[in-house]
Amino acid sequence: MIGLLSFEKVVKEYQAPIRRLFLNLTLGDKMLSDDLAQETFLKAYTHWNSFKHLSGTKTWLYRIAYNVFYDYKRSHHIFEDIDSVCLNSQNYEIDISLKSDLYKAMQLLSDIEKICVTLALVEDQPTKSIAKITQLNENTIKSHIRRGRTKMAEFLRKNNYGR
Repeated sequence: MIGLLSFEKVVKEYQAPIRRLFLNLTLGDKMLSDDLAQETFLKAYTHWNSFKHLSGTKTWLYRIAYNVFYDYKRSHHIFEDIDSVCLNSQNYEIDISLKSDLYKAMQLLSDIEKICVTLALVEDQPTKSIAKITQLNENTIKSHIRRGRTKMAEFLRKNNYGR
């Protein structure tokens, strides 16, 4: 098993990026983000011996976080169909905060678009790393990012951001 001091170092170095990832994926739900981050680090700790170092520690942790997020969605029967996303006026009250509007724009994305956009644009992960994390083809990832950016840009334009 990994030593407690080594694991503490891993947590200190990567807790902020993992929490930020979940904060974006949960659209700002801090409590849920913290719970998912804690579960990610617990799984990392208990599976440290299976880490083969074929990728960097950060990429490995993102892969665990990716699985934790989808396990959460499956266990809570939360499934999204992009064609059925409805902009309910109660959920979209006027909010002058850009951060709030970005979360609203992200609600339009499928889960895989959300994770690809977050990893690429927020976490600044290269496509090759995202491919290791999601186990998707790099061209598929690029398509998800392009579609996600387009959906978000259209939403933001409709809400008076940009041109």
